[in-house]
Amino acid sequence: MKQSERIEKIIELMDKEYGTDYICYLNHTNAFQLLIATILSAQCTDARVNTVTPELFEKYPTPEAFKNAKLEDVEAIIKPLGFYHSKATNIIGACTKICDDFNGEVPSTLEELITLNGVGRKTANVIRGNIYKEPSIVVDTHVKRISNKLGITKKSDPTDIEFDLMKKIPKDHWILWNIHLITLGRTICKAPNPKCQECFLRDYCPQWKSH
Repeated sequence: MKQSERIEKIIELMDKEYGTDYICYLNHTNAFQLLIATILSAQCTDARVNTVTPELFEKYPTPEAFKNAKLEDVEAIIKPLGFYHSKATNIIGACTKICDDFNGEVPSTLEELITLNGVGRKTANVIRGNIYKEPSIVVDTHVKRISNKLGITKKSDPTDIEFDLMKKIPKDHWILWNIHLITLGRTICKAPNPKCQECFLRDYCPQWKSH
């Protein structure tokens, strides 16, 4: 079977299993909150981020509030997430730039988003996909690991993986690819103990066929 046919079948099975609704696991009500939550999610689970953001957003409801915040006050709230000093510094820096350069609004283009402190292509694509509904592929640990495992890309650098997947995954499934692989990675295709026997994609997985 050609790779393109295999990808088509994998997508069809994931749509059937998980549906096609856009789901974001980071709690937020607007672009600004999702940006902050995504910066906080580095080296941390979404569920853990969701435990600190209610207090954080109550105290700092706008980018301007973060711009005027004391670093140590932000650090105190996000400390349980780890890397709290750099994350707090990035959040205040990003919000300062949003206020100064973008009239207090989170920008929508990749080029503008990656000028913000702590924002790389992954975070930018989370915002573009979830807020602005711009087709984008988010390469997180699940997407990297499972896309490699399924033999869809052999790349290891996240940016290379992103561009490789953009060539191979239909554009209308770029956002869903991330959503579906996160779900698959958390429930079945776990690292380091995947439940291959239970996986609905096993017939299309080179690693399963090599067993």
